[in-house]
Amino acid sequence: MLAFATLRGASWLIFSRLFGRVVDFLNLLILARLLVPADFGVTALAMALVLIIDSVLEVPVTQALVRLPAIDKKHLDTGFTLAALRSIAVAVLTIGCAWPYSWINGDPELVPVVCILAIGTVVKGLYSPAMVYFARNIDFRPTFIAETTSKICGLIAAIVIVYTEGGYWALVANYVVAASVTTIMSYVFARYRPAFSFQRLPDFAGFMGWFTASQVVSALNWQYDRLMIGAYVPKTLLGRYTVANDVSLIPTQSFIGPALQPLMSAFSRISSDRGRVGLAFLKAIRIAMLICVPATLGIALTADLVTNLLLGPQWAEAAPYLALLSVSMLPVPYFQTLISLSLAVDRPDVIFRINLIDFILRTTAVTLGFYFLSIEGVIYARLVMAVVMGGFYVFQVRRLLGLGFRRQILNLWKVGAAGAVMVIAVYWLRAQLDRPGIADFFEMVLVAGFGAACYGATLLALGLRLRLGGGRFELFDAR
Repeated sequence: MLAFATLRGASWLIFSRLFGRVVDFLNLLILARLLVPADFGVTALAMALVLIIDSVLEVPVTQALVRLPAIDKKHLDTGFTLAALRSIAVAVLTIGCAWPYSWINGDPELVPVVCILAIGTVVKGLYSPAMVYFARNIDFRPTFIAETTSKICGLIAAIVIVYTEGGYWALVANYVVAASVTTIMSYVFARYRPAFSFQRLPDFAGFMGWFTASQVVSALNWQYDRLMIGAYVPKTLLGRYTVANDVSLIPTQSFIGPALQPLMSAFSRISSDRGRVGLAFLKAIRIAMLICVPATLGIALTADLVTNLLLGPQWAEAAPYLALLSVSMLPVPYFQTLISLSLAVDRPDVIFRINLIDFILRTTAVTLGFYFLSIEGVIYARLVMAVVMGGFYVFQVRRLLGLGFRRQILNLWKVGAAGAVMVIAVYWLRAQLDRPGIADFFEMVLVAGFGAACYGATLLALGLRLRLGGGRFELFDAR
């Protein structure tokens, strides 16, 4: 029944992220055609600073509470107190950094943009801690409704500002309104009367240390490239790079990430039996990669069609960025699953170690890549980092669960083989369709359908099957 409960919980998150991504796509389609790449560049540069400050002062209230065997009102009060103090610190630090940051980047427009974006981060920090009860029960229906509502409200606000000629402020409004509505909806579903208390601080202290440290390093990892690119290249190029990166993240953020989020609760319930945890991990990562491989490779193989159909011809120069960045996303599901595993077995230090090594290697590789080949060098560096960190994730799983390299590779080789067949098939078909007169939409439909069919047929030929029934959902090998 645990697997069924996890699947049911994941389905709500998947629907939430899927619908949210549809709304985001509508937002992107509208704004990309009404705004210029430079507008996205300004917002991306401002958002990089806000997200780093947000992560530096991260208070993982929900994650810390989920792992506890039991929680009471004092736990919620302590979590809210920490989050409220954190919101005040975020506001002060962001306002203090806004002017120096704009001066360093030579763009005075960044000052008001950074300050307004900080409102969304501050409000988001006041999220109802009582929502943890739904997470512990692997019930994410309230999360689905809250996130759906917030996405719609953010989209409406963005459209209104675009049509009042507000320019890049539409992107700012989308973030702030969505974050504010999410927090409001959390109190609608999880009634909680805020109170200040530090009585349960010891239950947060140890976890917060490692988790917060890892969040800080992770934020620097993900924002370092934008900070560096934004300081040296025109905002138009940064806007293209940012949009391409955001599109490349869709498979892992919209489908795989939500599906894996309930794993922390599921792993926690069986954490005392490392053998069961190991088997659960192998099943989870196989399903995650089953989705990730065709999605990321599919975007990479059709990047020119994706940018033209979704964003418009003015974004054609972002297509090469999108193709390579999508490939670099392949190891992300391994990391996402490893995070859930590390938290469930009370080893947040593993996440910190991974992020620290990633940060050291990434800053070196990305800096050298940018120095020699500008933005293209950054993308090549990210591809190299994907290979290196993918191997390191496998090594960490071996240390945590005793699963050897061979066993982990054998768990995924059929998915990899199916992905290779799909790549060859799509390349062949696109070569046959490379002639004038074929509409992009028609070509996309043909290529996507043919690629999916080849991928699925290869999996079936290799003996992989999906089974659902009797409260069980799993991917199994029929051979």
